[in-house]
Amino acid sequence: MPIKPWRHALIRTGSVLALLVMLLGCTPSDNNKLDAIKRAGELVVLTRNSPTTYYEGPDGYTGIEYDLALAFAKQLDVKLKMVVPERFADILPMIARGEGQIAAAGITVTPNRQQQVRFSPPYQDIRQQVVYRRGTTLPPAGIKDLPGRHLEIVAGTSYEEGLQQLKLLVPELHWTTHGKVETEELLQQVQEELLELTIADSHIVALSRRFHTDLDVAFDISEPEQLAWAFPLDEDDSLYRAAEDFFNDLRTSGELAHLLEKYYGASTRFNPINLAVFAQRIADTLVNYQPLFEQAGNTHKLDWRLLAAMSYQESFWNPKAISPTGVRGMMMLTNATAEHLGVKDREDPEQSIAGGARYLRQLIDRLPRRIREPDRTWMGLAAYNVGVHHLEDARIITQNQGGNPDKWNDVKERLPLLAKSAWFSKTKYGYARGYEPVQFVNRIRLYSDVLKKIDQETRAVTKSDALKLRLPAL
Repeated sequence: MPIKPWRHALIRTGSVLALLVMLLGCTPSDNNKLDAIKRAGELVVLTRNSPTTYYEGPDGYTGIEYDLALAFAKQLDVKLKMVVPERFADILPMIARGEGQIAAAGITVTPNRQQQVRFSPPYQDIRQQVVYRRGTTLPPAGIKDLPGRHLEIVAGTSYEEGLQQLKLLVPELHWTTHGKVETEELLQQVQEELLELTIADSHIVALSRRFHTDLDVAFDISEPEQLAWAFPLDEDDSLYRAAEDFFNDLRTSGELAHLLEKYYGASTRFNPINLAVFAQRIADTLVNYQPLFEQAGNTHKLDWRLLAAMSYQESFWNPKAISPTGVRGMMMLTNATAEHLGVKDREDPEQSIAGGARYLRQLIDRLPRRIREPDRTWMGLAAYNVGVHHLEDARIITQNQGGNPDKWNDVKERLPLLAKSAWFSKTKYGYARGYEPVQFVNRIRLYSDVLKKIDQETRAVTKSDALKLRLPAL
């Protein structure tokens, strides 16, 4: 049967398309946004510099948004490029214009914003909170107490959006906005009595209160809200779908919970009064022993600030400390452990710190190699408190319950079970006060974070002074 002319044309057209696809090395489906990113080999993410998003710490870039974006980039097998616009208020308009592929900046999902951008599945629940400095101002009890108070917020945030809605109910409500500062800076101004009130998301408040111990929450100004990534509103949803799968997998595997625990776990469990005393003892006492912690840290490849935090939790940096059970010294060593470590005088600060550091290193090294940091260190600390055998019992319970025995976030939930007869009767090593190592690790993590913050600020000031000394005289 002869081929009709229109079929000849169709065949020729198909042949040309096939030839072009072959020459270009792609298929028609490779023209979507996700494939373009993979071909370029780079994922561009808009963010902001803050402790709750993305910043450069002593060990390199960090922050929950950075960790999430880096994991997503690795899943796509591309490099990550983090871009920080000048103002937070610029981020969503830039995404809407296609000047970035994702916005990962601690962005709250709101109805107004959903008209500008498309949001990924949420990864964290937060609340907006009114914050004041304890002891210097009468805390407002509710929204009706805000008129007449000095309230400042960051421009372009969900706080501004929320206040505009509240102003419909309370017309006398007034506030000041700032375009080139971060929420953390306003919280610091409240701490320093330069500002009466501000509004911040609960996770930002939690982190800030670790270092600004006089900050307090007057009341929540919003219902629970959600944080998510933002994408441009367009017909090509290939990148969005990949991110949707990414977050669903993180949630299902438990990795999202582990990541939230890493950044916010310790900050949700603190006592401001204890931290205030801690800050005072850093100035009064730690200076006398810091060289010993640094030396022990270098010898045993441990962060000296972690060792100092551990010692504070154990003895409040008191060389003569002694417990009712007989453990003593700055690192609270038992007599048997001291003999094992070769510590002859437990009340000698140098011997105690060196011995405690060596013992912690031994405990960490005994753990299975597959356990990664920081879980490895947290479990080593737990073993220092409760013993490696009880820790192993808790890890076995964790595995039997379907948890991950190599993740501290999972194991810490089972450690308290060692104090319950229904559980410890089934373990190899029996009863233990399993809630104690959980509290032990939580407090050390908190104290360590404070020491790192202070150490980082001190080094920055020292570096600044050194630069000033090199400047030529005018």
